[in-house]
Amino acid sequence: MAVSQVLADGIGLTTTKAPYIEQAVANGEMYITQPYELYSAENHDTWQRLYARMQGLWQRHANRRFLDGLDTLCFEATKVPRLEDVNRFMAPRTGFRAKAVSGFVPAFNFFDCLSRREFPTTITIRDGQSLDYLPEPDIFHDIAGHVPMHTDPAFAETLVRFGACAHLAAEMVSGMTDRAEQRRRLSSIQNALQRYFWFTVEFGLMRGGTHDDITVYGSGLLSSYGEIVHSVTSDSVQRYPLQLEWVINQHFEIDHYQPLLFIVDDFEQLYEQVGTLEAWMKAGKLDNVTPGWRDMSEADVDSFLAASTEGRILL
Repeated sequence: MAVSQVLADGIGLTTTKAPYIEQAVANGEMYITQPYELYSAENHDTWQRLYARMQGLWQRHANRRFLDGLDTLCFEATKVPRLEDVNRFMAPRTGFRAKAVSGFVPAFNFFDCLSRREFPTTITIRDGQSLDYLPEPDIFHDIAGHVPMHTDPAFAETLVRFGACAHLAAEMVSGMTDRAEQRRRLSSIQNALQRYFWFTVEFGLMRGGTHDDITVYGSGLLSSYGEIVHSVTSDSVQRYPLQLEWVINQHFEIDHYQPLLFIVDDFEQLYEQVGTLEAWMKAGKLDNVTPGWRDMSEADVDSFLAASTEGRILL
């Protein structure tokens, strides 16, 4: 569907209600442009309300480096950000850029983007009638939750190193002739990597200046009005120092507040833990992690297998 036709329809870029995205998916377009003129007044109003209600919570609970990132990016509080403006402020700091996508990005492609300092970014925004919960990412989660952290050099280097783990995984299975075993091994490695990302980048906590001072750096917490408070104040949440053995063997569910969270000391520790993941992968210690609550999708497995046979491994 042409942009002019979508403009005439006046539908906007609302999650699950965006003809522009539907057409891109139908055309097989994973990486797209942000057609900024398609955002409706309702879309901008939703961004404004989401952004305004998070201000006080960020000041109370967010990690200092996230707050510094907000200052660096100079978001407009009343309008959905233009990705080109976000990148103009972010790229000089760490080289990272937000990269617009039409929706689902297969696992290898996602990791590969991180290794290239690109962050796949959803451009739709949730319906203004459902501010609190969204089962899939939207631009508020990706830009207001993730991207401020990408302005921090230590965090950015951690993402780059983590993204490179996908190339290592693809290289390690590239010579296997037993296809069933190849897929099983990849699924186990992917479970480990996905859990690490979930319990750190998405839902990570960090110690503050004192032992009892906990701050938030995970984007899933930073973009959720209810969950950010729950994560640091609720007595029902189990909070433990990050232990890699626990993380890679702990499954998670996405449809409720998280009952188990892990705390890091700093981003240097996070970077070192990715190094341990790499070493464990090479030693075969990620080949048999605890099965997840859902299997790795065929599209995710195929994305790794394609990389292993198409010369896309960069080691």
